[in-house]
Amino acid sequence: MGGQGHGHGGHAHGHSHLPPDGARGRLVAVLAVSLTILAVEVVGAVVSGSLALLADAGHVLTDVAGLALAVAAATLARRPATDRRTWGFRRAEVLAAAAQAAVLLAVGVFVVVEALSRLVDPPEVDAPLMLAFGGVGLLGNLVGLALLVGRRGENLNTRAAFLEVLNDALGSVAVVLAALAVLAGGWLRADGVASLVIGLLILPRTWKLLRETVDVLLEATPKGVDLAEVRSHVLGLPHVLGVHDLHASTVATGLPVLSAHVVVDDACFHDGHVPRLLDEVQACLAGHFDVEHSTFQFESAAHADHEHAAHH
Repeated sequence: MGGQGHGHGGHAHGHSHLPPDGARGRLVAVLAVSLTILAVEVVGAVVSGSLALLADAGHVLTDVAGLALAVAAATLARRPATDRRTWGFRRAEVLAAAAQAAVLLAVGVFVVVEALSRLVDPPEVDAPLMLAFGGVGLLGNLVGLALLVGRRGENLNTRAAFLEVLNDALGSVAVVLAALAVLAGGWLRADGVASLVIGLLILPRTWKLLRETVDVLLEATPKGVDLAEVRSHVLGLPHVLGVHDLHASTVATGLPVLSAHVVVDDACFHDGHVPRLLDEVQACLAGHFDVEHSTFQFESAAHADHEHAAHH
């Protein structure tokens, strides 16, 4: 006999893996606040001639795009799974975060290049106006942060949104400080310096977010899951002779999946031991590695040899 008992992970399907609705409501509120800041800062940049305000507005624009994507992803992620899309739209969150990171990267590079040219040849800016608009921007950012602070650990999306609003707040602080430097000492290069700081705030965080989302899209092993350790744990169970085709990846935040072929004693298929073995393997995984969606194919040694020969 081929000896394939199919085990399917049936642990934590009682609770929903959907993102909470509260997070979406907060994202919508933060989006509205950010749109207001964007409008204020663009007007401020035009009337005061400040690149720092424009840089911060660019920063907020990516925020608005990112938050709009996050809201869309949080909405799509709630759509149920179908036969065609077995995970529903859970991956939408990761795609949104990747798009957001790519846009932010472009804006960061633009601001840094433009700021460097302003340091060489600083134009006039209207410092009182710059200070007023920067202050309004900062106030808006603080409202956005207050809305997101308790939710930031929930998923990639709310974390990305929190980081962007935090970045914006730091950007607004830089605008306010630059305006004060121009007002107090007539130091026009302060605007270029603030713009450079805002650009440099954008880049490293963006790179980290991009790397994380690319990892998920490339089906990299989830953080905190050591496959060598998983293999040795499963091999340590009685009657298990070998483990192969071991794969682990992340569908979306908090949703790691794992599958493997487990070679067991031939006797297990005759004495009805396979179902108990399945429970043991899954209990071991859920206990040690926090992987709830796991699929195992049990094979006899003869079948594994046959499968190995077919592959080579």
